[in-house]
Amino acid sequence: MLRAHIARLTTALATAGALILTVPPAAHATAIGSTPVRTFEYSVGGVTMKIPTGCMFTHIIRGGGRKITYQNAGVDCAFVGALSSGFCNWRIDFTYADTNNRTYRVSRGRTHSECKIDPMRNNSPRTLPRYGKACAHLHVNGVRRVSQCHHITK
Repeated sequence: MLRAHIARLTTALATAGALILTVPPAAHATAIGSTPVRTFEYSVGGVTMKIPTGCMFTHIIRGGGRKITYQNAGVDCAFVGALSSGFCNWRIDFTYADTNNRTYRVSRGRTHSECKIDPMRNNSPRTLPRYGKACAHLHVNGVRRVSQCHHITK
């Protein structure tokens, strides 16, 4: 009796394993990267603003192949960076380039006039026409301050 039960269990596990091996998995990829925001100063309405060390710009992509199902970029600050007045007149752009590093699409974010310690932007899902790279760029007061990119490959 026990031997028959073990034989059935072994057969069931072998069949399940064979099914798993014969069904190709869907291609899914997640990329997360962070780049430190360098210390910089800028002027807003005659007031000098300073961004100290301690902030990271993070870019996240989910999807598979050339299809992006989720994309987000934003800043997280800790320590002294969290005590600053934040980023004023900021925007986040997403750019897409081919394998020859030629930018073929720009998703420009809107400029936010308020000061924010944790600026963030989501981008809509999209299917890219070519492989290459996807980048996020933080602009503060009209100047690109930090970028973070992911390669989109087969």
